[in-house]
Amino acid sequence: MSDVKAVDVGGALFVDRYCDVKIKGMAFGKPSVQSGSCFDQTRPSHGKRPGAHHVSHEPVPKYFAKAQTHVWPVEKRTTGQFLRKGDGGAIKRGDLSATRGQRNFGGLVPMASPKIHGPIGPPTAHAFSKRDNPPDTTFRKFYERGDLPVAVMSSSRNTIVWKVDIDALDYHHYLPIFFDGIREKEEPFRFLAVKGVEDLLRTGGVKILPTIPQLIIPIKTALNTRDPSVICVTLQLLQKLVVSGEAIGEALVPYYRQILPILNVFKNKNLNIGDGIDYAQRKRVNVGAMIEETLSLFERHGGEDAFINIKYMVPTYESCVNL
Repeated sequence: MSDVKAVDVGGALFVDRYCDVKIKGMAFGKPSVQSGSCFDQTRPSHGKRPGAHHVSHEPVPKYFAKAQTHVWPVEKRTTGQFLRKGDGGAIKRGDLSATRGQRNFGGLVPMASPKIHGPIGPPTAHAFSKRDNPPDTTFRKFYERGDLPVAVMSSSRNTIVWKVDIDALDYHHYLPIFFDGIREKEEPFRFLAVKGVEDLLRTGGVKILPTIPQLIIPIKTALNTRDPSVICVTLQLLQKLVVSGEAIGEALVPYYRQILPILNVFKNKNLNIGDGIDYAQRKRVNVGAMIEETLSLFERHGGEDAFINIKYMVPTYESCVNL
C-alpha cells in the first residue's frame, strides 16, 4: 500500500480529465445548470435525491415453491370464461368461441395471454447500478454564491489557493461543506472540493476529530450514488481522514453502520484480467482493491473494536493484523 498522505487525489483527477478530453477526445456533455442555487436561471431538478432507489413497476416472476422455480403470473380466470350448459347452440351459431369460453357477446372480455418476458429467473436487484446524483450539493451553492475562500491557482501545479489562512477557518463549518462536494462530477467543483478536503485534512490536526459526526452524512450520500468514480474518490479521502490525526479511526467505529453497507456490496467488484497487467493501477479506479485497502486501514487505526464491527457489516472481510 502506498503512502496515503502522499497521494494527490485532486491532482490525479484533474490530469485524468485533461487526458480524457484533450488526448482521447472523450465528451462529458454540457455542464448542468440546474443546481438549485439562487444564481440559476433555469428550473431546478426537483424530485431527485442523491442515492435514491427507483422502484420498478415492471412485472416480476413469482417463486413457485412446489416446482422450486420462478413462473410468470397469469391472469386468473373468472367463472364467466368457462363453458356453461346450453352453450353448444351458441358455438354452432358462431356467437361463442369453443376455446376458453371467449364470448363475442354478453360483455365477456377474452382472457389475455401471458406476456413473454424472456427466460424465467429471479428478478434482477440492480445492486451495482448507478443511482441519482443531482448537482445540488451544498458546496456548489456556496461556491457559486462566493462564500468559500478558495479558487483555482493558475500555474503548472494542480493546486488551489486559499484567500485566508487555513488555520483560521472554522472546521465545523467548512469541512462538512467540502466533503459534501466530493460527489460532484463537473469541473471546477469536483477539483475544488477534493483538493480543499485534502488541504483541510493535511493542516487540520486536532480540529478534525470534533467534526467527525458532521462528515458521516456527506460520506454516506457520496457512497450511496453507487457511481464507481465517486466511490473511489470517497474511499481515498476516507483513507486520508483516518491517518490525518490520532483517535480519528476509533471515532469512525460507531458510524460503520452508515459507511460500510455500500462497501460490502462492491467488495468483490474487481477487474479480473487473468495473468494480464493492469497498467491503470496508478489511477486507483479498481473499486474492490480500494475497498480492501480502506477496510485494512480502518482495522489498523480503529482500535480493538474495529475488526468485530467491520466483520459484522462486511462478513467476507479477513483480518490484516497478524495475531
